[in-house]
Amino acid sequence: MFVAMRTGSGGLAVAIVITTTMTAAASACGRDARREPRPESPGPEASVAAAPGDAGAARPADASVAAAGIAPDARAAPELPPPSEELSPAPEAAAGGARLVELTDALSRPVLVTFAPGDPRRRLFVVEQVGRIRWFEDGKLAGGVMLDLSKQVSRDNEQGLLGLAFHPRFVENRRLFVYYTDKRDDVRIVEYQVAADDPDRVDVASARELIKIDQPYANHNGGHLQFGPDGKLYAGVGDGGAAGDPLKAGQDPAQLLAKLLRFDVDAAAPKAEIVAMGLRNPWRFDFDPATGDLYIGDVGQNRWEMLYAVEAGTIDGRNFGWSVGEGRHCYEQKTCELSAFTPPVTDYPHPDGCSVTGGVVYRGAALPALDGVYFYADYCMGWIRSFRWRPDGIRQHWDWRPALDPDAKLTRISSFGRDADGEIYVVSLGGSVYKLAAK
Repeated sequence: MFVAMRTGSGGLAVAIVITTTMTAAASACGRDARREPRPESPGPEASVAAAPGDAGAARPADASVAAAGIAPDARAAPELPPPSEELSPAPEAAAGGARLVELTDALSRPVLVTFAPGDPRRRLFVVEQVGRIRWFEDGKLAGGVMLDLSKQVSRDNEQGLLGLAFHPRFVENRRLFVYYTDKRDDVRIVEYQVAADDPDRVDVASARELIKIDQPYANHNGGHLQFGPDGKLYAGVGDGGAAGDPLKAGQDPAQLLAKLLRFDVDAAAPKAEIVAMGLRNPWRFDFDPATGDLYIGDVGQNRWEMLYAVEAGTIDGRNFGWSVGEGRHCYEQKTCELSAFTPPVTDYPHPDGCSVTGGVVYRGAALPALDGVYFYADYCMGWIRSFRWRPDGIRQHWDWRPALDPDAKLTRISSFGRDADGEIYVVSLGGSVYKLAAK
């Protein structure tokens, strides 16, 4: 294990912990740093065989998964076909009973919906990129604002308030965590508490900064926060921006950029641990609440968009390869060595889209045929796809446009979300939130 200490903003000590299985390969030829023209999206911009190595090979799950109460047979499902990445329309048996129901179109650049564990009112919280946290109650958008950081966040295309996660014991401690870019364009992860006398208002005086990360460019900010099955907070951080990884952050264990970080927020002085590296701009990841498996959508450079899946308890020490590779493919080199890296479970080329939006696993009751299905989207093209994943690969790789959006009206899909019942939602940066519901 390699451990280094850095000093961040305000003298904050940051422990960088990397297991020895993390291998930094030779860097690909670098591109001149430049601002990258991409589509108007907040987090993202806007060889089929797996590479050898640890490519999804099963590893023993760690004790944290068992401690979280995740059943070892939670991946059990009806008999599945052999692994295949071949894309086909979602079949009538699965898609015929599903539809998208619009809950609102009145939000300002929404980028996330999530829930607070144990919330007796079962609210669904929505993050607006402009800096506000609002909520739905009983299926309707409330008029209030739980937290307003609009005067603190930067407002370039990919900047703003990007992430929100509630503590697993929120009902007891009222703690929540936000991820945003500040007026100096840097990343901040900050803890707050909901006011003791008003459950609809965050006490801004309760702010405790977990970390500030220097962000040299305005793009590739990452932005997602989620608690893992181990009860710790995970954060996906982009490579710092411009294009082509000019800082070589992807394979540099001394930088916090281009990493998946973990915080023990219940410690007296939480420190950032580097859990995995080699991510370009992870725009949404999801821990399956039934299995603990981790899914990541990583926005590519000019050619490929990547989806990763990692079995529960095996994320520590992973290296996803950026910027030696762009997923399964060498980046700016004709040949390169990718065997040390974890490859994506599927990817797609830019003619099919240009900016992946990582999604969530369905664990609701309304559509039982979809239990365990992972949904994702492309921001530019507005399509929704899904698959089932097992350690040997994906199968049932389905295109949902014919079933859910036959007129191709969905645009700028910025995120997915899941409520306390495991039902899922689709978020459009244009202002809409949709629920995947039964007909």
